[in-house]
Amino acid sequence: MRIYLKTILPTLALAAIFGMTGLHDASAADRIRVHGTVENLDGDTLKIKGSDGRDIAVKIADGLKVLGVKNASAADIKAGDFVGIGSQPTARGINGAVQVVIFPASMKGTGEGDRPWNVRPNGSMTNATVANAVKDVNGQTVTLAYNGGERKVSIPDGTKIVALTSATRDDLRPGATVSAQGVSSGDQTLAADRLAVGLDGATPPM
Repeated sequence: MRIYLKTILPTLALAAIFGMTGLHDASAADRIRVHGTVENLDGDTLKIKGSDGRDIAVKIADGLKVLGVKNASAADIKAGDFVGIGSQPTARGINGAVQVVIFPASMKGTGEGDRPWNVRPNGSMTNATVANAVKDVNGQTVTLAYNGGERKVSIPDGTKIVALTSATRDDLRPGATVSAQGVSSGDQTLAADRLAVGLDGATPPM
């Protein structure tokens, strides 16, 4: 394999975005995740400039569903919403959010639980239902309820927050940021079976 790009990390935000739990035959070690900017779409080949500056050809499988990512805010997080929050410990005694993904109702329950998140030191990824959301001095604090437990997380002002929505190939315009995952099929080529695109300037979470 010669796609010298970031291999898939067990980040449950992306795992849930792509719905990958239990859906793939290839082992995690064989799978690649790429993050970059669209240069052009030619038929079923999406050409992107990787985050490391490399040119990558992403082969899009027939019938592949494109997922949209749009910017959101803490005000969009309400009790009953299903979210994925990557967080890490703070001096306040509760975890502070690093990134938040708000899922549509149709994806409620995807990847539910609280797990280690190796993007940040001592990080946690919690996919859960918002039990309550309280306005705080420095943003918002939410209580997340999942099967078997709950976690309280503060969401400081400035935290990256996105919401998932539907998208189409027409949204794969030059300049849009995308995240794709699949299996390497040759030098700088990825056979993708999962694809998310940022809408209106949004960036899919890492």
